[in-house]
Amino acid sequence: MAEPAKNTICLWYDKDAEGAARFYAETFPDSAVGDVLHAPGDFPGGGKGQVLTVQFTVLGIPCMGINGGPAFKQSEAFSFQVATVDQEETDRYWNAIVGNGGAESACGWCKDQWGLNWQITPIALTKAICDPDPAAAKRAFEAMMTMGKIDIAAIEAAQRG
Repeated sequence: MAEPAKNTICLWYDKDAEGAARFYAETFPDSAVGDVLHAPGDFPGGGKGQVLTVQFTVLGIPCMGINGGPAFKQSEAFSFQVATVDQEETDRYWNAIVGNGGAESACGWCKDQWGLNWQITPIALTKAICDPDPAAAKRAFEAMMTMGKIDIAAIEAAQRG
């Protein structure tokens, strides 16, 4: 068993934490699946021998998934925010999450099939809504508010006016 990170994000899954970890490792760079712990005895939501926890990394961030059963659900109170460099990268991550049983939301947010929330945020969007010209920032922000997946060209056009 590998030495655990000093600080790890622990994510509660109803079941299939291992499937989620493998999907993240296949989808995002600097991501991997680590140790998989099988329960030495029965636990709420599962039984001896089933996967209890999975250590994994998402974009360099250490995480642990726990198969805790249906007692707690994911919510928008926690999300991974992924800064993307261009439309191709934005589309790739968005389409991977939504196209693999996930769901679209608003303003660059989407939800994966396990209920975990993601913000696929182009760096161009962040720069546009932080424009020192308040009118340009407002136009970019208002354009973002109408979008699901962020369209960088539309954000930049709105910012220019």
